[in-house]
Amino acid sequence: MFVDFKNDPPPPPWQPPRRTPRLSQRQEEVLGGIIGFNLLLLLLAPIGGATLISALVALFR
Repeated sequence: MFVDFKNDPPPPPWQPPRRTPRLSQRQEEVLGGIIGFNLLLLLLAPIGGATLISALVALFR
């Protein structure tokens, strides 16, 4: 397909993507702790939720 670019300016030259800054040691430790805490809750929260539901069912029986 032919595209007419006579009235349009040429596209800007390609630039490589900017590199994201690295995390500091402290930031890595905090992020690791948050991820670990979330993984722990991923395993424990359903068990705790089931225990609370069981307790509510037993309470109203």
